[in-house]
Amino acid sequence: QVQLVDSGGGLVQAGGSLRLSCTASGRTFSVHAMGWFRQAAGNEREFVAAITWSSGSQYYSDSVKGRFAISRDIAKNTVYLEMNAMSPEDTAVYSCALKSGSSYYTGPSYSGTQEFEYDHWGQGTQVTVSS
Repeated sequence: QVQLVDSGGGLVQAGGSLRLSCTASGRTFSVHAMGWFRQAAGNEREFVAAITWSSGSQYYSDSVKGRFAISRDIAKNTVYLEMNAMSPEDTAVYSCALKSGSSYYTGPSYSGTQEFEYDHWGQGTQVTVSS
């Protein structure tokens, strides 16, 4: 079993910044990629950002590209999401996800942008952006 704890959510003003963290722990596992998804009230969960563990390749949704930055700390089994120039449209529950080396979707055609690729999820942290 793998446990993911995501944190760092809160209330931020429009134009402000916030950084989320997610740490994985538990049984021995290999990390292929970690990512962030978000779900706004009444909406479907959508991809935000992902990073591969070995190379550090980063992927972003069009809506956050240029504003958000994903990074990793391999020694801490932790992924971060730095959010800048935030707007009320960024208000959502943000969840981190881990794609292990045992995932069926570790091939080169899967970059971590689709939620079905991941096999472990955090509990989610609320991010609210005020206008």
